Amino acid sequence: MRRSIPHTALAVTALALALAGCGGQTDSGKGGGSGTVSSSPTPAPSTTPTPTASPSASATGCAPAATLDVHDSGRTVCLSVGDTIRISLDGTAKRPWKPVTADGSALQAVNSGFVLQPGDASAAFKAVSDGRTRLRSTRPLCATQTGRVSCLGIQEWWVTVVVK
Repeated sequence: MRRSIPHTALAVTALALALAGCGGQTDSGKGGGSGTVSSSPTPAPSTTPTPTASPSASATGCAPAATLDVHDSGRTVCLSVGDTIRISLDGTAKRPWKPVTADGSALQAVNSGFVLQPGDASAAFKAVSDGRTRLRSTRPLCATQTGRVSCLGIQEWWVTVVVK
């Protein structure tokens, strides 16, 4: 007598394996990533890395920073008018970062130099007036490959900049 696996069990197993490939928190691309998936502008609570320019945050809850990378997502940083902040997000050709955008008028885009690797996003902004601006970028959570299962997840990167 021949044994057979029920089609439902086989389908569920295949689906679980396909989702496990995209749903993990690891990043196969260079630069590492937080692996955070966000469906709204409010991120889940996370630990805040040590600021680049100063080891302590001010009483307003933000810390000074001169450079930002993928690990700074969700932070609030402070600048003085005239300061410049640089952003460098390491991506891959299959999981590229979109260009960094600024929502607000406190920062003005300046020349950030060259982006040498496909998928990277590089930007620089000068603080031109008091206010609050949010910097944003996104990239696909899963690499897209022809003939392979893919997902529609988006990794969101954002930082709030307070200019005083």
